[in-house]
Amino acid sequence: MATYKSPGVYVEEISKLPASVAQVETAIPAFIGYTLKNPVTERPLTVSSIREYEEIFGGPESEIYKVSIEDAKVDDKVSRSISVDAKTFTTGNKHSRYKMYYSLQMFFQNGGGKCYIISIGNYKNGVSKDDFLKTGLPVLEKEDEPTLIIFPDATSAGSYYEIVQQALKQAADLGDRFVIMDVLDNDDETFREDIGTGNLKYGAAYYPYLQTSLTYAYSEQEVEIDYKVNGVAVTTVTNLSELKANYSSLYNEIRLRLEDEKVILPPSGAIAGIYARVDRERGVWKAPANESINSVIAPVLKISNADQDDLNIDTEGGKSINAIRMFSGKGVLVWGARTLAGNDNEWRYVSVRRFYNMVEESVRKSTSWAVFEANDANTWIRVKSMIRNYLLTLWKGGALAGGTPDQAFFVKVGLGESMTAFDILEGRMNIEIGMATVRPAEFIILKFSHKLQE
Repeated sequence: MATYKSPGVYVEEISKLPASVAQVETAIPAFIGYTLKNPVTERPLTVSSIREYEEIFGGPESEIYKVSIEDAKVDDKVSRSISVDAKTFTTGNKHSRYKMYYSLQMFFQNGGGKCYIISIGNYKNGVSKDDFLKTGLPVLEKEDEPTLIIFPDATSAGSYYEIVQQALKQAADLGDRFVIMDVLDNDDETFREDIGTGNLKYGAAYYPYLQTSLTYAYSEQEVEIDYKVNGVAVTTVTNLSELKANYSSLYNEIRLRLEDEKVILPPSGAIAGIYARVDRERGVWKAPANESINSVIAPVLKISNADQDDLNIDTEGGKSINAIRMFSGKGVLVWGARTLAGNDNEWRYVSVRRFYNMVEESVRKSTSWAVFEANDANTWIRVKSMIRNYLLTLWKGGALAGGTPDQAFFVKVGLGESMTAFDILEGRMNIEIGMATVRPAEFIILKFSHKLQE
């Protein structure tokens, strides 16, 4: 209490409102992979657009193309044949194995916003498992804000499943993040065998790869041109840049052909964008499924209902894989909403796991003020009111099931309710929270019968 010495009127402000829970962000991914430029930083950098990414990390690796042009002239009429060949990199790949840039494009085009970039090397380094395990994940572990983990380039690392297993472990240890996985080479059987059995509720897998509408990047000086007229080589043209200078109309024709070469990507980058879009427009409790994928021509594999039966429900290991399917009149849709723990009644759905991540992290951070406060009824009431008000807001927003707040959630704090006298002696304040989370209607069953004529 203040000490007053001089006569007069004094003003004191008294706080009557309870503390509030500040809700954490739910869809801030961390992309771990290789970049053109590799800024030396002790912490990951954040970007909010592909242009911002380009300024800091550069663009994609240039593709290597050889274009063969055969012109045959007969009576001033020209017949032309053009073939485009993606030449093989020294790594044995037809196209660049570095997918970070293109995955970021898909992320932003599908609704993504702020994200973390952890560059573990540049395109000259090569792809190594150790870069992900010893550089990428340890750096990410020190960051509190990211809630999703994506590895665009790990599909070329040769040890993909070991990398994502460690990511799942980190997600489980920290309890505030979720792993979006790709089914390597569209091999769902190997995926289920090699992914292991640990921490499956902290990740989800998507299948198959996507043929996007993105075009591969290339340098005009590096596009080899083999131009022949009536079988005779045109020696003044050896690359696309020289073709532009000498044959502008043919140059434009070749440019259009190169744009037909579309990028094929693992789906994780696009899925992260959909997570962000759904969280922003509907809420983290809405399953990120039955959602269209932008900038996609088609999945590389066509999946039928029978195919998805085995993907969605794994009777032996419970390792559900979410399908991406093409539907007539609807386009390409995410058609699955399960975590890898597909047989777990509590943690089967992506939305449920991520909703609990959000609430747990939000409440944990917002109750830190109570540390070292008196462990008595006054503090208990303040803590309980704060959490109840937060959960009440979520219930009104449609995140919790139940006709009344008491049906939707409970909060227990206090002696004889959530703690014993011994807990108080030990300095522990136990808080018990229960929530009836809404779950997606995964199966809509329509039952029809004949009604007899009256």
